Amino acid sequence: MHAGTTGDHRTPAEPGLTAHRDDALDEAARRLVAGGLVAFPTETVYGLGADAENPEAVARIYAAKGRPSNHPVIVHVAPEADLHYWAAEVPAEAQALVQAFWPGPLTLILPRAPGITAAVSGGQDSIGLRCPSHPVAQALLRRFAALKGGQGGVAAPSANKFGQVSPTRAAHVRGEFPELGPDALLVLEGGPSEVGIESTIVDLSRLNQGVGPVLLRPGHITAEQLAAVLGVMPARPDQAAPRVSGSLKAHYAPRTPMSLVARNALPAVVQEATRRGERLAVAVFAPVPDIQLPNRDAVRWQLCSTEPHAYASALYALLRELDAEGHDRILFECPPTGPDWQAVNDRLGRAAAAFE
Repeated sequence: MHAGTTGDHRTPAEPGLTAHRDDALDEAARRLVAGGLVAFPTETVYGLGADAENPEAVARIYAAKGRPSNHPVIVHVAPEADLHYWAAEVPAEAQALVQAFWPGPLTLILPRAPGITAAVSGGQDSIGLRCPSHPVAQALLRRFAALKGGQGGVAAPSANKFGQVSPTRAAHVRGEFPELGPDALLVLEGGPSEVGIESTIVDLSRLNQGVGPVLLRPGHITAEQLAAVLGVMPARPDQAAPRVSGSLKAHYAPRTPMSLVARNALPAVVQEATRRGERLAVAVFAPVPDIQLPNRDAVRWQLCSTEPHAYASALYALLRELDAEGHDRILFECPPTGPDWQAVNDRLGRAAAAFE
């Protein structure tokens, strides 16, 4: 992707798109132009989208999610988008990250261009921009940009109620918004989201203030990968950092109470809970041996992948599945520490924080 290119972004035949989906994409682009809501797949999670330049349309996202108006959303753009249309400045660091990771699961926080509505940034002077790699998302963005006249961005937080578990399948979205029929919300099919957790977010909006890159949300792209491009390790969030999606202490939470438990503490925690009559779902990396239970049917054990990317890809679907099963509590074995597990630990920690 080049930060300064523009043009007619619709391709005649996107790979892997059926004629039926092609019609659905055309309808979705028209809905966006008309100010409607469209849920669409990305490689991270499904997004709830609206025209990023239409404050009334963006307000419909906030209303549907129950999202606080000062909590910004991310603007999704096509691979050929002109970032200077959206951002007042596109520094060399941003261009380097775009070259390395776009299209992909990376969001850049840049100074917002004066002509772009503050509705997408929670009233801040910054803007979050991302170019997703999912072919359905790219096809939608290209069609929408073409209808808008060459530039068009889709504001799209995750397609779920605010603070709840993000959706990684179209069925999750439909279940999340039963009050929104097909006339109010068009849901595009795109299969399971491959990455499964939200994008990495890097703040580059304060470089001219002497503040270097800041990692505001960990994701599939690690701090070490960013540092390899930037030549410096991104700093941790500071008090003056812009507000961004997914940065609240409690987030990504199921409705069933959830806790993180160290492996060596699991036998005692499970035994005590089942002694009190609780029905548990317990997600672990390996079977827990020699655990004595008064009622083995009271515990639903779930073995999880020991590979961090596979674990992340399955995490939200698993949380939704366990949440729907009627357990009294969900326990997750604490994942390993280390760079590759940072994003998973972030999501699980925020989910559990909702019940502290």
